[in-house]
Amino acid sequence: MLPNLLTLTRIFSIPFIIACFYVNGFWAHLSATIIFIIACLTDFFDGYFARQWKQASALGRFLDPIADKLLVSTILLMLSGVGIISGVHLIAATIILAREIIVSGLREFMAEMMVRVPVTRYAKWKTAMQMISITCLLCSAMFPQLPFIKKSGIFLLWIAVIMTVFTCIRYLKFGAVNIANELNVDK
Repeated sequence: MLPNLLTLTRIFSIPFIIACFYVNGFWAHLSATIIFIIACLTDFFDGYFARQWKQASALGRFLDPIADKLLVSTILLMLSGVGIISGVHLIAATIILAREIIVSGLREFMAEMMVRVPVTRYAKWKTAMQMISITCLLCSAMFPQLPFIKKSGIFLLWIAVIMTVFTCIRYLKFGAVNIANELNVDK
């Protein structure tokens, strides 16, 4: 029960992050950043509690990756919209968004084949890196006089892109193997 509530908290935090961020001023941006960090922490604790209390559920396995994708994608779009992510760095945000759509489509396709696509440890690290880079980028709005914060966030965003591409390739290989096996079974 609590793990699923934590996952839902991550989803419901998104409008509050955006609302706070679009209010001008240090305190509003600080509030957006704190809410984002708390939402990111729920990503760790929902899985931790589900495993510790043996409350893993189909609903949790369904909602957790969706919550991550919604949180990361929405905030990347917001940061792009206000120009914190701009220029060539929009490619990084686009790659991350494209990967999320591709993997979601793969999960849906594989579900039709009755094949569960497990979340890998690498994908969890990728999500953590995305969240860390976004936290830096949110902080850069509070401290525009400290350009190294934004530069750090952009650097980490590109590290997240490398991890994103790597995990996408792994998932696509997994899908290809299962599709090939399915085609061989049909013959």
